[in-house]
Amino acid sequence: MYLECFVTPVPLANLEAYRAHAEMFGKIVMELGALSYVEAIADDVKEGKWTDFYRAVDRKPDETVYVGWITFASRAKRDEIWAAFMADPRSEAMKDMPNDGKRMIFGGFKPILEMKA
Repeated sequence: MYLECFVTPVPLANLEAYRAHAEMFGKIVMELGALSYVEAIADDVKEGKWTDFYRAVDRKPDETVYVGWITFASRAKRDEIWAAFMADPRSEAMKDMPNDGKRMIFGGFKPILEMKA
């Protein structure tokens, strides 16, 4: 398994637009072969003394923070799906994002431990 994780600020005025954008994105990556896709809005996120999710994306007073992750069978499969997504004509319609993509942080992660109930 391989994970793509991200944290992004979203203006409170754009919450519904962001949800619709995320749903469109999720449908595409799942169709292309992702194993799962999750988006979550900040609910019980404290401001830290030195760092926190808000500072990580330079959140403004009228914004909240979303985190998300996509699971893939492998890093190679992740790379293949991202290439297919970028070549997919539907990705062009997603370029006008309802969040500030310049303050989004993201990256691929190789799991070292997984526990399930």
